[in-house]
Parts: sequence; C-alpha cells; structure tokens
Amino acid sequence: MLYLITGPPASGKSTWVREHARHGDITIDYDALAAALTPPGGRPHDWPAEVKSVTKAARQAAIDTAITQANSVDVYVIHSSPSQRLLQHYRDHGAKVITIDPGRDVVLARAKRERPWRIQQAAKDWYTQQTAHTVQQTPADQTRQW
Repeated sequence: MLYLITGPPASGKSTWVREHARHGDITIDYDALAAALTPPGGRPHDWPAEVKSVTKAARQAAIDTAITQANSVDVYVIHSSPSQRLLQHYRDHGAKVITIDPGRDVVLARAKRERPWRIQQAAKDWYTQQTAHTVQQTPADQTRQW
C-alpha cells in the first residue's frame, strides 16, 4: 500500500511513520535522507544548499522506484504539502492520504522549540494554504491529530 503522509512542519509526520511502518517497509523522509547524506553536526532541518539539492534528487528517485513496489510492501512518503497535481499523481497510484495535524498552536510551539526559525514561517504558510486551498479528501483519506 502507498501512504502519502502530509501535514505542517513539526506536526509529527516522521514520528507517525516510525510508529506505523514495520521492518521491510519503505519510508521516504526528506530530513532522514538529508541526515544520511552529510556527517553529523550542525542543526537538524537546516541543511546547506548542496545537501538540499542532492537530497531532493535522491528523494525523487526513491519515490519513483518505491511507487513501483507498493503492491509488495507498504510505502510511506512524507510530503508536507504536495501540489494538487502531485497529490493526484499519488492518488493515481492508489495512495491513501493521511494528514497529521495536531493543531496550529501545537505545531507552532514545536517549531519554535525544535526547529530553525524559518520552519515556524513554513508552518504558518501551511495553515494559510490549507485555508485557501482546502484539499478535497477522498473516502480513503484521513486526518490524524498527533
């Protein structure tokens, strides 16, 4: 099964996937990939431009390949806010969309406590986008408070 995990930054998407995925499942998490591509040190979620560039390419290659495996294993793709076109692409591949959203106040407090300053703005932007472009949910989609 293909799962698309969406939600604002600092909502708990990675935590949710870690708690639901089993050994042998495929998990695609931008931050986990970025961390794997550079030595420890620095601030998590604050990647240099070169690491971001390689991570983006590696993530896309992983998604393209993992989608072909979703009939054999569970595939979890974390994507905070996919475009409508990309959301439809995932759905065309049978994705179940799960939105992790513990609420704006919780997310902003987590972002302030745990992430670089610009992540707070990204979280605010996510909520603005959700209000302006409410995503049409299908019966298979779920929103989880986390």
